Amino acid sequence: MKKRCLAMLLLALCLLTGCAPLLEREYSTSEPHSSKFWESETTDTLRAENYQDIVNDLLILIGQHAEQATLRLYNFKDDLTVADILERATVEIQQETPLGAYAVAYITSSAQAQRSYYEVSLQIGYRRTAEQLQAVVNATSPEAVSSLLESALEAGKTELAVRIGYWGADGREKVESAILQLREERELTETPMWVVNYYPTQGPVGLLEFLLDPPEALVEETPETGEDDPEAEGETPPEETPETPSKEN
Repeated sequence: MKKRCLAMLLLALCLLTGCAPLLEREYSTSEPHSSKFWESETTDTLRAENYQDIVNDLLILIGQHAEQATLRLYNFKDDLTVADILERATVEIQQETPLGAYAVAYITSSAQAQRSYYEVSLQIGYRRTAEQLQAVVNATSPEAVSSLLESALEAGKTELAVRIGYWGADGREKVESAILQLREERELTETPMWVVNYYPTQGPVGLLEFLLDPPEALVEETPETGEDDPEAEGETPPEETPETPSKEN
C-alpha cells in the first residue's frame, strides 16, 4: 500500500515539475473544409487574400463539381487588379493543374466591389461528370498503372482516371510499356488500341485518363500499326495512275 502511494506521489510531482511533455500526445480532427478558405458555414462562399488562395479555392470547388459559387477577395486594391488576377488564376487552373485540365470546360467570373472586399460570382462548366470525378483513383507513380488497369478490366470498366503523385522524365514510356505488356498478357492485341490522355498536356503529368473501349473516331486518330499497312513494313505503296480524261468528239 505504501509503495502504491509513493508511486502516485512521484507521478504527481513529475507532472508538476516538468515531466508532463513525456505524456503529451498530438491529436488532429477532420473537418469537411478548411476554415482558411471558407468564408462562413455557407458551402458556396469562399474567401481569398492572395493569388494562391484563389487557385486553391477553385480547386476545392472543382473537386466538389460545384457549378456556381461566390468568392470574397480581400486585400485587392482595384477592379483592374481583380480582373487580371482572376483571369490568370482561371487560365492556370485549366492549363496547368491536372484536375482542371481533366474536368473543366470553362470558368466565368464577374466581380462587384463591396466595402472591404470584392465579391466574385463564379460559373464553372465541366467536361466530366461528378461521378467521373469521384471515380478518380490515386497512385504514387506510373509503376502502379499496370495493376490499376488490370483491376479496371476485371471490373468491366470502360475508362479509368488515375491521379499520379510522382511523374518522372520517363513516365510516358513506363505507361506505354505497361499497356503493351498487359494487352499481350490478356490477348487483347487484336482489339482496338486504348486511348491515353495526359493532364496537363504540358509539363509534369498529374492525371492519366485511359479509355479502354474508345469510340471508333478516337481509335482512327491513333491507329495501330497493322500488317496490311505497306508503309509499316518498309514497302513503298504503289503509285496511283491518274485517269486519262476521255476526249469528246
